[in-house]
Amino acid sequence: MRILLVSSAFSGLTQRFYTELVDAGYIVSVELHSGDMAQLQEGVDLFQPDLILCPFLTKRLPKEIYERIKCLIVHPGIKGDCGPSSLDWAIQEGKTEWGVTLLEAAEDMDAGDVWASKNFPLRNTTKSNSFYRDVTQAAVDCLWQALSFFDAPHFKPELQDYTRADYKGTTRPSMKQQDRAINWKKHKTDEILRRIHAADGSPGVLDNIYGLPVFLFNAHKEHTLRGNPGDIIATANHAICRATVDGAVWIGHLKAQLTDGAKGIKLPATFVLKNVMPKTTSATSPLKNLFSKAIKVIDIDYTQPGRQLPCQEVWYEQDDNIAYLNFHFHNGAMSTEQCRLLLSVYQHVATLPVKAIVLLGGDASFSNGIHLNHIEAADSSADESWLNINAIDDLIYQIITTVDKVTIAALAGSAGAGGAMMPLAADKVFTRDGVIFNAHYKNMGELYGSEYWTYLLPKRVGQDMALALTEQRLPISAKKAWQIKLIDKVLDKRHDIFIAQVKLWVKTLVNDNVALQKFLTAKANTRCDDEAIKAVANYRKAELTKMYENFYGDNRYHQARQRFVYKVCEKCTPGKLAIHRDQPSLFRKAEASG
Repeated sequence: MRILLVSSAFSGLTQRFYTELVDAGYIVSVELHSGDMAQLQEGVDLFQPDLILCPFLTKRLPKEIYERIKCLIVHPGIKGDCGPSSLDWAIQEGKTEWGVTLLEAAEDMDAGDVWASKNFPLRNTTKSNSFYRDVTQAAVDCLWQALSFFDAPHFKPELQDYTRADYKGTTRPSMKQQDRAINWKKHKTDEILRRIHAADGSPGVLDNIYGLPVFLFNAHKEHTLRGNPGDIIATANHAICRATVDGAVWIGHLKAQLTDGAKGIKLPATFVLKNVMPKTTSATSPLKNLFSKAIKVIDIDYTQPGRQLPCQEVWYEQDDNIAYLNFHFHNGAMSTEQCRLLLSVYQHVATLPVKAIVLLGGDASFSNGIHLNHIEAADSSADESWLNINAIDDLIYQIITTVDKVTIAALAGSAGAGGAMMPLAADKVFTRDGVIFNAHYKNMGELYGSEYWTYLLPKRVGQDMALALTEQRLPISAKKAWQIKLIDKVLDKRHDIFIAQVKLWVKTLVNDNVALQKFLTAKANTRCDDEAIKAVANYRKAELTKMYENFYGDNRYHQARQRFVYKVCEKCTPGKLAIHRDQPSLFRKAEASG
């Protein structure tokens, strides 16, 4: 069966659909729908799919396509819900239950017959987090429900019927900035959080700080600080704390609204505000003088366990003889400063009387490697790229050379580029079912990559598979990663059960002293043997030689990074995804074998 994925971008949900279908043996190809109807029609004609699935679509499908071929569209809303801002409205209005509906394409938006639906509790979190965790899993459940009925002779999709009790949705307009606007003198903390959460990822909530129009992202509730509503009352970890009528919120990231038509970049809040900060000649911290004496500049003591502030990105927790290292970096990207911070906390944790260190990234993204937004905003993008890659290499080297403790990477969220190589430095890699790996670099302007991947990746999967993963540039599922021995275990798809399973495995190992010492002895011997064959420093030196050429001698990386940072849409689908365009022989072979 040939399935064509038509999507506005090869996004997380589209990648999840892609990996699920490929793993199941379907012949899958992708067409990115940028609005060029002729190009889309050409792609459909070339592939001749039995079914078209649209996981993420911001453009209409032509009637000529959906009248000829069955087209099913993922709508992130409960039954009866219609409109392009479904999840935004649900979060902002404080709904406690939401869902996903798989609809047949129709002339009226979101009005087609229902093939499947799945509801879920709507957590108090950001839109992007909810989309990754809840919407994506519900959409996958709907996908398999629909495919189980696809060839059933007596199956008929459900006509939308608003007289039914389970049709609780309604038609809502596209959410505008005036719908999202915050009144700092009126809105309470929870209302403000819902508004920022509902716009997180995109488009952000438009606001004004020191006369600068900015979009707000990455908000957290403050529990103790208070001040005049609207005032910035504290800063920490590059986040700003802004008072509300009944409390305060931390805002981690901003994006300036530029007036010349240019696009801004999402960056830590204090980075964006630096040009509107009053000048100071004081020898003390400029940030302390910036606002007023009422502003608190809070320094986090990262050597202390626990999360001291809601905006804190790195912290550890100690459970008897096990340390859990959390790093919740916004969108999974890791800047030079963040890599150095994580390294320092890791080094501190390594001095504690613990037998195991568990690396826990974010629940939506474990890590996506170096921070392209920070690099783009730097005075020298090449220099910042070089600093960033060396900083993440320093961190990974520390993990590789930790021989007196068991190290475990536990991936509840997906991983890409250097962030997919980083967990391989640990002794064991466990992933939640549903995690996606993009273990490659070359999509970013033929970037070679570092993070000791030339040592770590072949060591796990072999040289041939390592070459295939890095050259083919395609996502793989957690199950596929386990099959090729990239990872050690695939655990439950539910986040809470996944964490419980990780903790049980680690406790079982460290509480068995005989098994633990055997494990650590074998680990130390392997490290010595590997170092004797080829020093790990030599792998890094060879990788960085290639990376230096990428950063300083080749403009393709810089051009690709700019397109990524400024979200420039692909005009045509990359050949690695559109096999009907770029690999016709492979397509015919797959068709014949199918």
